[in-house]
Amino acid sequence: MTKSKTAKQKVGEIGENVACRFLVKQGFEIIERNYWKKWGEIDVIAKKEGILHFIEVKTVSCENLDSVTREIDAYKPEDNVHPWKLKRLSRTIQTYLLEKENDDTDWQFDVLAIYLDMANRKAKVSFLEDIVI
Repeated sequence: MTKSKTAKQKVGEIGENVACRFLVKQGFEIIERNYWKKWGEIDVIAKKEGILHFIEVKTVSCENLDSVTREIDAYKPEDNVHPWKLKRLSRTIQTYLLEKENDDTDWQFDVLAIYLDMANRKAKVSFLEDIVI
């Protein structure tokens, strides 16, 4: 029996698809999606110019993309990457590097914030690169 996805899971999946299309347009090669270990998950692993990118995708749906601003008080999906999440991601990244024998590879952690206007089938992407974890 297959469980149906929640609305939040569907939004997240659409956001990850948008993120991958964005990354490919930016010259990234998608290596893996949804790399999962019991202590954490990496949404997208991609490579560009010899650097491995571990990418957390945060998606939020909104009624109008014009309302998406960078004001100080505005909600930003990347704000949900809390310190405990970073710790779990760090452990998962290290596991991936060791498992794939890439422990001497240059890598960085990035966050892609995706804003979805579901009614108009549009998206806005904010790419935060090289976050320290």
